[in-house]
Amino acid sequence: MSDELHWMSASDLASSIRAGEISSVEALDHFVERIKELDGPVNSVIQWDLARAGAAAIAADQAVADGDELGPLHGVPMTIKDSFQTEGCITTSGSPDLADFVPTEDAWPVARLREAGAIPFAKTNLPLFADDIQSFNEVYGTTNNPHNLDHTPGGSSGGSAAALAMGFTPLELGSDIGGSIRVPAHYCGVMGHKPSFEIVPAHGQIPGLPGTLSQADLAVAGPLARTAGDLELALDVMAGPDRWASPAWRLDLPASRADSLPEFRIAAWVDDPDCPVDADTKRVLDETVAAIVAAGGSVDTGARPDFTLAKSFNVFGDLLFAALSGGHPRDKLDHMATDTSETPLGWVKRSTAARHRDWLSDHERRLQIRERWAEFFGDFDAILMPVQARPAILHDHSTPQFARTVDIGGVERPYLDLWPWIAPAGVGYLPATVVPAGMSADGLPIGVQIVGPFLHDRTTLRLADLIADLRGGCPRPALAT
Repeated sequence: MSDELHWMSASDLASSIRAGEISSVEALDHFVERIKELDGPVNSVIQWDLARAGAAAIAADQAVADGDELGPLHGVPMTIKDSFQTEGCITTSGSPDLADFVPTEDAWPVARLREAGAIPFAKTNLPLFADDIQSFNEVYGTTNNPHNLDHTPGGSSGGSAAALAMGFTPLELGSDIGGSIRVPAHYCGVMGHKPSFEIVPAHGQIPGLPGTLSQADLAVAGPLARTAGDLELALDVMAGPDRWASPAWRLDLPASRADSLPEFRIAAWVDDPDCPVDADTKRVLDETVAAIVAAGGSVDTGARPDFTLAKSFNVFGDLLFAALSGGHPRDKLDHMATDTSETPLGWVKRSTAARHRDWLSDHERRLQIRERWAEFFGDFDAILMPVQARPAILHDHSTPQFARTVDIGGVERPYLDLWPWIAPAGVGYLPATVVPAGMSADGLPIGVQIVGPFLHDRTTLRLADLIADLRGGCPRPALAT
């Protein structure tokens, strides 16, 4: 058991607990000991909730013995991203101002996971207020990529993905507004699912500050795991109407549009002059397309939705930074609006300080892109694309964030060039599942992003399962053996 438990899927672990083959207490103890032994250089797990988790595990084992009705995640220990409030356990979202904050209730996704029988036992690291694609903050320090400690695990769900890659948890809860599930999954070699917009209520996530009832435009909560089956299981547990719609609305996601590779109508958008990918990324995505074709599938590498990558990124960026504006005081926003510089940082400032009339214009442009996506998915079930133009980047904590640069294929490019491939699914409110597809020449994971029609989450999850089988699943870091 000690050699295999930490690599078990959440669904298999739940089945073993229900069958009495493994106890919940044994599973919890195993994960805790493994984290204490191996997490030092990675620093993914940053806050424990062991007393309550231990009591919950004892109760879970007693429920099995009593023959009680059990939830789909009964007795399964798991970690939770530290942006989600956990009742009775410190939740900081990386902010020193919240270093001692103990919520009195769970965020909605956490509550639904507990209702399904999961046992949150620790929190995982992230950037300050989930606002970077690197995971570091003044409260808990820096999380490192388990495949190469000199590189970031991504953000904002960086601790989540690193913990999964290391076998510290079978399941994680993340969030994604600008790639915060997809980028860490790509960087760490695990799987992540950005759900269709608004199907997973995220009340109780920070930001906003505790007590906030609004949910940010573009932002979603979703699962990270090491199997597509676990992603779908967790999605089913968490998805449903929010606090306002629950008296009347019900969610019934359609079945996957196809089941086998030959049945899927697949397109692939593996490179683009608006954001060229590096040689390793191009190779891995080309190999993935070739593997699908060799397995009997067909892939159209020339089909595109009727908009450019640059347009989707421009609209997405305007909406993204506007959505993040709530944390800035009015005088700062007024100052940002005066920046006329033609630089990445200048664009970020102006978008953050945009007036409502500007947002309305961008919202209409968003809806036009959504319509183009709907037309495209009349002919295709899913499209494959990069998550980013390169594998995991080196740590760079310089400020301001958007004055940073990054090496992509030997060329120094703006930090913002890490976002264009996130944009098409984000601006379209579409489901996107990331699955490991290969490794770079220097041993860093590279993921493929599978984007599907709005509310057809089961389609991208099914195709992710098939591609994972073709590409070998999640690579295990040397540190995890």
